[in-house]
Amino acid sequence: MANMRRAAAGAAIAASMALLAACSSDGGDDGPTSGATSGGGGGDEPVTLTWWHNGVAGDTGENSLGDYWDQVAADYMADNPNVTIQIEQIQNEDLQRTRIPTALQSGDAPDLFQQWGGGEMAAQAEAGYLMDLSDVLSDDISRLGGGVAPWQVDGVTYGLPFQFAVEGIWYRPSLFEEAGITDVPTTMDELGDAVQKLKDAGIVPIAVGAADGWPAAHWWYNFALRSCSQDVVASAGTSLDFSDPCWVDAGDQLQAFIDTDPFQPQFTSTVAQTGATSSAGMVANGDAAMELMGQWNYFVYEGFTDGSDEAIAALHEDLDWFPMPATDGGSGDPSAAMGGGDGFSCYVDAPPECADFLAYIVSDDVQRGYAEAVGGLPVAPAASDAITDPVLQKIAQTTSSAAYVQLWMDTLLGPNVGGAMNDGIVNIFNGTGDAQGVVDAMVAAAATS
Repeated sequence: MANMRRAAAGAAIAASMALLAACSSDGGDDGPTSGATSGGGGGDEPVTLTWWHNGVAGDTGENSLGDYWDQVAADYMADNPNVTIQIEQIQNEDLQRTRIPTALQSGDAPDLFQQWGGGEMAAQAEAGYLMDLSDVLSDDISRLGGGVAPWQVDGVTYGLPFQFAVEGIWYRPSLFEEAGITDVPTTMDELGDAVQKLKDAGIVPIAVGAADGWPAAHWWYNFALRSCSQDVVASAGTSLDFSDPCWVDAGDQLQAFIDTDPFQPQFTSTVAQTGATSSAGMVANGDAAMELMGQWNYFVYEGFTDGSDEAIAALHEDLDWFPMPATDGGSGDPSAAMGGGDGFSCYVDAPPECADFLAYIVSDDVQRGYAEAVGGLPVAPAASDAITDPVLQKIAQTTSSAAYVQLWMDTLLGPNVGGAMNDGIVNIFNGTGDAQGVVDAMVAAAATS
């Protein structure tokens, strides 16, 4: 079992490298746009598919992602009248950490469900929970190219992505202007200067949803990405060896940054996306200037408006993004970036229509619609022409120009080691742990993998 998980982690590392090829791939329009067929995947007998995803509404009920998935399902059912799709929208943390694992272990899983790839998916595949899509969706796998790699284990495809991008720092330009910040930070020293100027102006510099764990952990990920060389990260992913001192250095850098008091009061009890006092809510409402987060937060922020075109336009006018600033020293490439994506897997016992519907979701036209309706960054190369928003174009350019894109480290390492890592990082934020404690937790978890 340990060897299988380590091999899967190695496949995920290779995936993070292959993603850049997907972002820059030509793709063209000559190949198949979907593996979907007009009669579904299994004939004309009535079929019901259950679908779990994380496209939930914000505080005001605005739900561009959930609404778009509803439309995608409705369009597919119109073309395949024998298929009924039952959708459940579930908040991200509940979906990933509780609902999906519990459903898989119980044997009563949804047919189609959110999938983040990497080591977590590899563990699900090893347990026999996932459908092998390699043959039935071979045309779509070829069309999407290297972007599929994090959803593959030892050459077997267990899911397909619908979006991928790097993370960075979202910010409110009006608050920067109020604090006298004229240029976005490109180094951690410049970020520290910006934090001090914002505090001097009485503005919360950075919001973080540390109560959810992973948003806090992503700060450590980025320090580790720059402290550790690409080879060290790759080696750790396959051997689960965290003896290189760069891992401790990442925690030391995080502690030094926390000591500058950059985050909102009571950040350890703040969640990421639910409610006006969440980290996303603080940025959306202008109560904090910055947040480290992925591109998906564009539509999360929109959920805190009243949903009108005017309100969303006003938000976009005062919302921008810049790459994670470079750290001093370290063996990692300064332009390397953390990244990942969202996709879907079919349960091993799902009907054939599940794979057919998944092919429809990642078809070029549906991917274009996703970019237009949600502001997401599609994986299908032929859909890249639908990215017209200047901020999203900036994220796409950063993704394609990064020296390499490292898959989220908890996703890369899997639920056991990745979960222990996240818990150790949160302990630093809580003031109950330290840099060495993170590494010790990873080593201890690796010993049981």
